[in-house]
Amino acid sequence: MSTPKDASDLFDPSRPVLITGVAGFIGSHVAQAVLARGGSVAGVDNFDPYYDEQLKRANLREIIAGEGGARFNFHEADITDQRAMEEVFRESGPSSVVHLAAKAGVRPSIEDPVGYAHANVTGTSVILRAAERAGCGRIVAASSSSVYGSSEKVPFAETDDITRPISPYAATKLATEAVCCTHAHLTGMPTACLRFFTVYGPRQRPDLAIRLFMRKIGAGEPIPFFGDGSTSRDYTFIDDIVSGVLASLERVSEHGYRVWNLGSDRPVTLRELVETIGEVGGRKPEIDRRPMQPGDVPRTWADLTRAGEELGYRPTTALREGLERQHAWMKSVGECA
Repeated sequence: MSTPKDASDLFDPSRPVLITGVAGFIGSHVAQAVLARGGSVAGVDNFDPYYDEQLKRANLREIIAGEGGARFNFHEADITDQRAMEEVFRESGPSSVVHLAAKAGVRPSIEDPVGYAHANVTGTSVILRAAERAGCGRIVAASSSSVYGSSEKVPFAETDDITRPISPYAATKLATEAVCCTHAHLTGMPTACLRFFTVYGPRQRPDLAIRLFMRKIGAGEPIPFFGDGSTSRDYTFIDDIVSGVLASLERVSEHGYRVWNLGSDRPVTLRELVETIGEVGGRKPEIDRRPMQPGDVPRTWADLTRAGEELGYRPTTALREGLERQHAWMKSVGECA
């Protein structure tokens, strides 16, 4: 069994933090944050074709070109490939793991539940096993606010009943938490699951609403608007998420197994979001009204009591500021006028 360790080795450049899904939106930002603190990173990604590989390769270039980029080593591999993952862990000798790789998206999971289960549940099991065999000190894994389903109780707390997910994606994240809990129990390795609430900011995935809306509004195209605009989301800026991920790495050894919400605690309706994006971009949005989609939840709202008390997690980026920063980045890469 693994012995719990403190966080003194977390940013030791001789023992990297291994980040799965490193070429993605959140993964690339977490990698940059670890490097900026003087640590090193072993990154894993398989360039899943869910969206354009070139966007992910651009993210990797951002990591390499940034502070500490020389301490970044990349491994192209699939997390469901047990032999490949064990080789990556042996080669890199990581102190810790940030497991972010997964098939993303609620709606696509309805069309491919088997693929989502394989990547998200089997893949997580492979990573946990490899981490235990490599003697890692701790692991934090991405979960999702989707696990709360259509709960009418708000805000959502980590102690709420989450036994009724309403999409295959949410079900795989619920299963991810279960296998992580079992892993911590059997190995003694400090393990945390982080329930992310709708993350946005520079390098956001191109299929997510904010980036899609900014691109279409900038081009004068109608935006898909599902429902009557009353649905709400707890939009969380990427810098706040990264601070929560690093705090989780630093503090998880005090808890054994723990689940933390990482959100903003400031839900915003779809109607308000679209209006604010239009104001930021200086154009009035043209709306393409559509019915609600299967698997979508009516609201998300993070209760941050536990994360605040145990991690010192306090998000600081207001929605408009975050949207302005994302819009400025999209202009810089030619996606917005």
